[in-house]
Order: sequence, then structure tokens, then C-alpha cells
Amino acid sequence: MSDREPPRRRVPGPAKPPRPRGAVRRQAGPGARPGRRPGGARPPVTPPLRLGSPRPRLRLVSLALTLVLLAFVVRLLQVQAVDASAYTARAEQNRYVVHTLAAERGEITDRNGVALAVSEDAYDITADPTMFSAKQLKIGDGPEQAAALLAPILRQDQAALVKKLRPENRNSRYTRLAARQTPQVWQQIKDLKTALAKKAETDRTTVNVLSGVFADPSSQRVYPNGELAAGILGWVNADGQGGGGIEQKLNKQLAGKDGKVRYAQAGGREVPTAGSTETPAVPGADVELTIDRDIQWAAQNAISEQVKQSKADRGYVIVQDTRTGQILAMANSPGFDPNDLAKADGDAMGNAALQDAYEPGSTAKVMSMAAVLEKNVATPLTHVVVPNRLHRGDRLFQDDIDHATWYLTLNGVLAKSSNIGTILATGELGKTQPEANKVLYSYLRKFGIGGYTGLGFPGETPGILAPPQKWSTSQQYTIPFGQGFSINAMQAASVYSTIANGGVRVEPTLVRGTKGADGRFTPAPKPKQTRVVSARTAKTLAQMLESVVDDEQGTGVKARIPGYRVAGKTGTANRVDPATGRYRGYTSSFAGFAPADKPRITVYCAIQNATSGSYFGGQICGPIYKQVMEFALKTLQIPPTGAKAANLPVEYKP
Repeated sequence: MSDREPPRRRVPGPAKPPRPRGAVRRQAGPGARPGRRPGGARPPVTPPLRLGSPRPRLRLVSLALTLVLLAFVVRLLQVQAVDASAYTARAEQNRYVVHTLAAERGEITDRNGVALAVSEDAYDITADPTMFSAKQLKIGDGPEQAAALLAPILRQDQAALVKKLRPENRNSRYTRLAARQTPQVWQQIKDLKTALAKKAETDRTTVNVLSGVFADPSSQRVYPNGELAAGILGWVNADGQGGGGIEQKLNKQLAGKDGKVRYAQAGGREVPTAGSTETPAVPGADVELTIDRDIQWAAQNAISEQVKQSKADRGYVIVQDTRTGQILAMANSPGFDPNDLAKADGDAMGNAALQDAYEPGSTAKVMSMAAVLEKNVATPLTHVVVPNRLHRGDRLFQDDIDHATWYLTLNGVLAKSSNIGTILATGELGKTQPEANKVLYSYLRKFGIGGYTGLGFPGETPGILAPPQKWSTSQQYTIPFGQGFSINAMQAASVYSTIANGGVRVEPTLVRGTKGADGRFTPAPKPKQTRVVSARTAKTLAQMLESVVDDEQGTGVKARIPGYRVAGKTGTANRVDPATGRYRGYTSSFAGFAPADKPRITVYCAIQNATSGSYFGGQICGPIYKQVMEFALKTLQIPPTGAKAANLPVEYKP
């Protein structure tokens, strides 16, 4: 038998439909698609997805990550290494706030420790403009909202505050909104600032627009006695610096040295855990003046009343200790209140007693007589024939009253204040008039005329005294009786203090000393002393000056003080109008000291351009001298000497 299978029988199947015409018959072969299954169409077969190689993609991602990391590394190196200090400083600047600790200004007191100028607590209201930016506050009108809240409290214009809070320099971190505000003002702002901060913590729609407002501790200058001694004290300006008087002269000692405090802040509040550094402020020194408040009050009251009564431009009174040169009072009228500078008259804000230059008139005759006596040209008893008129140079001179020929002693020339007699006496100082001029000039300079007093006071004038070779024809004869040169009131007072002090000039002083922060008192340097005339000449002049007050023919009888020997001299000079440069009105004055035989106090008074009542110095300044001198003698408890006056003769019989 054969191993092959028997042939299978073919079973006839259904007939195939005829192939369309033109169709190509597919040949079976390798890779040929199988025929369709009987009974329906076969589903389409999706070709298999072929994945590319992952290596290129991994390389690209790795490269991108490497570049990003490299950029971070470079930036990190720049921040931490290259620009580390700059970024640290910027971070510190943004985080830390530095405030100035204002030094407490020293007090100014009188010789007895009575306060004349003190400092009270105050605050400078400041702001950091960068904290009001739209980026910081998340609103665009932060400065406007803040200004609207601050304006009524600070009493400032709202637009001006907006300008400060939004400065042109956007990097500005400091602006002062208001200086020297009271503690009550700062408390109002602080309460409002705290309320906004608390509300902002719970209400996201609320913005603390005052977060950038701060306060620097400061001080406010106060003058407890108002106008009293304002011309001496001066004032403090808006920057806290002395603007006049002692406040300006001794500003460095009074001001002290400001300190600083540095602390971290966030959102306008101090971060207590971040630490702080502080450089304490060094308070200013206290200054003790030579003036006596009570005597200053008496002088200021007296001159103010007379200036008002005489309807004068102004006046001044100086009281000086004849032995030490210390000024006990220096009063001016009109004055000003340094507590309210807005209402002060600019022309009255200085110290006219030191700043006004004017022709002294007959009070200067005492210097002419000092030269005559010192040069032994004449004695108090020397006879002087005084005619009604005297022709000298290009002028015809006369006395203040019309009179027949007077037969006077040299003492009488001073007592009756004769211009003609003074011209005749000083003409004997040299063989020629130019020689006499040189001698007189030398004594004027010794008395301090034409130079500064030594006070070093702001705005002080040295006056005007031309050298003798430049004196005009008329000046040669007017200077001996006090016209043709100018002085200030302190110079005039110093002349009489020199005579009262035995002929030794002591530079005037206003400051007794200073007391530092350690409480130690440092006396002021001793003033310079210069002998001008001999003690004998000074004593003789004092006796002659007594005749001006005691003798019935003297011009200063209204300056008499019962029980005391008084030496003094009147003065009535033509006044140069500072506005026109021409003579208009008069300068009325009186100068003297007491007790005449044992001098302790000098008083000088001058009134400019009296327009109501008398303008003679003896009439309107003599009473002021008496009033102030009496008060000073009682205040300092200076008793009368009890000695009898010399009673030198005024006239002689030809």
C-alpha cells in the first residue's frame, strides 16, 4: 500500500460572480494579501508604529538643561561673588532706616541762672518717598491720600505735601514734611498710622498710606520771657541753627552734636528682633550771660515807654559793671518776640545798640576833655572865654543856645556843654591844628572809637572814624564836640566805664561762662584791659561830670538821684537819616556812672529821632538814666558813699 493519502473529492461550491471587464487578476504569490473570507469584507489592518531612536532627544534635553543651569550658576556667581557688596548694600538700604537723633540745645540763662532760652521736646515729621510708590502701595494715588490725611494735622498745603512725597528723584528716601512739631502733633499722626495698619491686616482693601511717615526727635526753642533781651539772645531758624544774637554767636557750643539710630523696618514698622545700632547725641552746653534779668527788664521797660512817648524811631539802654566790663543789661526798642518770628518786624530783629552807627554829640566831649587834662593843656579851673559865635575854617560855630559871652572854667565848658569852649580847649593840644587833630585822634582810638568793642557780636558795627589827615576843614572842629564821626551805643557806654574804672578800659563782655554736659562750669576768658588815661585824670573827669548833674547850670539836672553822687553827660546831635544820608532829626543821649566817687555802674541811653515833645538829651534821656540807675543800685545793693561832692566852679568873674 502506498503511504500517500487517497485523493479528496472536490465538492462543487457556489459559482463565482463574473469578474468585471478590465479588472486585473491578482496573482497569488509570496506576500500576497489573503483572500477575503467568505461571508463578508475583512477589517483594515493598521501598519505597525515604528519608534525613532531616543538618543537625539535625550541629548537635546540635556543640552537645554545644562544651559539653564549654567545661566543660574553664572547669575549666582555674579550675585554672591562679583556684585555681592552692591546687593548687600541695596538690601540693607531697603531694609534698614537711619534716623538722626537731634542733640538737645543748651540753655541760655542770666547771671543768676534764670532761664532766658530753653528747649522743649519736639519732632521733625519725615517720610520715605519710595514707600509711597505705586509698586510699594499697590495703588497709584498713595501720596495724594497721605497728603489729604496729613495736611490738616500739619497745617500745610496738601499740594505741597504731595510734591514732597512724590519727589523728582525717585530714589530719594528722605524728606522732611514739617520741622519741630509738638508731641501732640506726632501722637495724632502715630495714632492714625496705627489704626490704618490694624485695619489693613483684616481688610485687604485698606492700604496703610502712612506707613512711610516717621518722626525724628527734635526740640523747639522757647523764650520764657518773650521780648525780654531778644536783641541779645537772637533766635533759632527753621534748620535749628542760631539766626542772630548769642544763638548765632555761640551756635556751635549751644547746638551740641547730633546722634544717629539705625534699625530694621518692614511695612513702616520697626523689626525688634533684627537689632539696631545707636550713636547717642551729645547735648549742647548751657551758656550763662552777664546780664541780670531784673535790670534788663527795668531798662527795656524804661526805653520802650520813652520811645513811645517821644514817637521816636528807636532807642537803646546799656547798663555795665564799671569794674569788670560785664554788661548787666542791653535793651532795645522796638524789639521782637523770638517765639513768634512771623509777626516780627525785620528792622527790629537785630541788636540796634550794636548795629546802629550814629554821631554821638556832646557825650563825646568827655574824651576831648580827657585828652586836654592828660596832656596837661588845662585844668578844671582854667578860664575859657566863650563868645557867641566862633569862626573856624569855612564855618561859623555856635552853641545850642544863643548867649552873650560866657566866662567859663574848663569844668564849666563841660557842665554847660559848650561846643565853642570845647573847640578852643582842644585847639591847644598841638602847636598847629593838624598836630592837635593827631593827638585827639589817638585818644579817641584808645577809648575804642573806630574799632569793634570786643564782643564779637553778629552784625556789630565798628562805627566810622577817619584818620586825621583825611578830616575835612569842618571835621577838625566838629569832631571835638561829637559830630563828624560815628559810634555804636556800646562804644559810648564803654567810654564812661573807662573813666569810672580809673582810666582803664575793660573790653565789654556778655558771657560769664559755659556749662558742659558733664556739669562742669568753664568761665569765659578774661577780657582785655588797656590803660587809656591816668587814674588822676579819670578822677578829675568824674568830678567834672558831677557838675553836669549837680550844678544848677548843668544840662543833666534831671538825672539826679537823691543820696548818691552822680556823674553824667548829656548829648544832642544832628542825626544822619540812614535813608537819605542827610541830616534829619536828632540823636538824644545821656551817659554817666554812680556813685561818682566810687563808681560801680555805668548807664547809657540814646533815642533816635524823637518827634514829639523835647529832643534834648538831658530832657528825655536824663530821666531814663535816673530810673534805670536807681533800680540797678537797689538790685545790686550798692549803698551811697556818703562823701561830699567836689562842687567845682562853672564860671569865673573876668
